[in-house]
Amino acid sequence: MIDLHCHILPGIDDGAQTMEDSLSMARQAVSEGIHTIVATPHHQNGKYINEKAQIVKKVEILNKELQIQQIPLVILPGQESRIYGEMVEEYHSNKILTLNNTNKYLFIEFPSSQVPRFTERLLFDIQSEGLTPIIVHPERNSRLIEDPDILYNLVNKGALTQVTAASLTGRFGKKVKKFSQNLIEANLTHVIASDAHNTSGRRFCMAEAADMIEKEYGIDMLYLFQDNADSIIKGNACYRESPEKIKKKKFLGIF
Repeated sequence: MIDLHCHILPGIDDGAQTMEDSLSMARQAVSEGIHTIVATPHHQNGKYINEKAQIVKKVEILNKELQIQQIPLVILPGQESRIYGEMVEEYHSNKILTLNNTNKYLFIEFPSSQVPRFTERLLFDIQSEGLTPIIVHPERNSRLIEDPDILYNLVNKGALTQVTAASLTGRFGKKVKKFSQNLIEANLTHVIASDAHNTSGRRFCMAEAADMIEKEYGIDMLYLFQDNADSIIKGNACYRESPEKIKKKKFLGIF
């Protein structure tokens, strides 16, 4: 498996704090069947600033250590940027890093309880640069849970989304799990990733989520998510079905 979203680089955000933490995460990832991880440290989230050059260097160091320790895992460079108005300008000034540095896909994180008013315009500007924005963990955003049409509108206009494996397995609660399932059923998400920060409370859960997806939605849906992850790191087009609106009654469980 490929994991597109992981805080495995040591000492630069709230993920792995030491190289030993990173190696422990790497071993856990391999045990779940993950062979490739895109390292996506936080950027511009009010606490951490991790620009492109620093991330690329840290990825190189971690890959060398993985080879020394004979851990069969490859780390690719990425970044989880909190949405901010200067993203396009900072992409041009080489501070923003696309996933695997292909200049094709860009992670966008929203604040946990809101979607900024400038979001639609900024995502349009990003797409005008030939980039595809991927909205990370929309299922954990309280504004989107309250009004799923906001996400429908953004996806309908070209954005992709990534749901967290642990959300699907229920680790963020029943409400988040249900909304994650709604997103899959309405073609409003396109890839599953771990957003792992450590080996305990915020671990990978990728194997468990894969089993759940296959059981609930069939092997074809699992392959779709896995193929999209592969396409993203290669800079190729993702497969996407036409998005549908989530019916409020269905979401609230009122029949």
